[in-house]
Amino acid sequence: MAEIPALVEPDTQLRRSLIYRKLLELGARFTPVNGGAVAIDFGEDGEDEARLARRLAVSDLSPLPRTGFKGAGTIEWLQSQDVTVGADSNRGYRQAGGETALRLEPNGVFIIDSLAGAGGFIANLNAAWHWGSTSPRSLIGYPMPRADSHGWFAVSGEAAAWMFAKLCGVDLRPTKFAEGSIAQTSVAKMSAIILRQDFGQTLGFHLLADSASADYLWDCLQDAMIEFDGGPIGLAALRALG
Repeated sequence: MAEIPALVEPDTQLRRSLIYRKLLELGARFTPVNGGAVAIDFGEDGEDEARLARRLAVSDLSPLPRTGFKGAGTIEWLQSQDVTVGADSNRGYRQAGGETALRLEPNGVFIIDSLAGAGGFIANLNAAWHWGSTSPRSLIGYPMPRADSHGWFAVSGEAAAWMFAKLCGVDLRPTKFAEGSIAQTSVAKMSAIILRQDFGQTLGFHLLADSASADYLWDCLQDAMIEFDGGPIGLAALRALG
């Protein structure tokens, strides 16, 4: 695995996850990524953590950048900003830099950063949006502060779909839920967005849900993983999957 960047205490950074105390209790070490404290590993040997990532693991990506836009004119405006957004809703559209635009509805898009977390793509979009923007048709939509409204977990590993079956009614098996598919559904009895996006050759999902319930959802995932010998991993192991 790549060399670990400088380590920091979470409370020294402008942004940190709402569950950072739980992560500290589990032995997480943190690194600064674009002004946020991200759990980079759990003090394990890198290869051991990578093997866990391929079997079943969850990562907290909540400090990484994300944003959203909604309302009439949204798709046209995003396309004018060189964002790739296809015609179908409930699909994730990967961008050239590794970011993903999740089209949740005809006029609503949720955008998550790549695992690099550089944030430039999202920062540029946030800066470019303003009332009265010039676009193929008049923009009357509005930005959505998704970094504050939604927590962000990544679930990886060959047992991921079977673990989700304990918490969610949607069949997420690879043969039923294609890469790029989105389910807006209930996970552990709370509303959530699931995007299938594999990490290299490893089955993967992004899970986005109400940030105020991040503690509860994290605990539910930890409990559901026990029978599969799954557990938490840091961003470094997730990046190593490719």
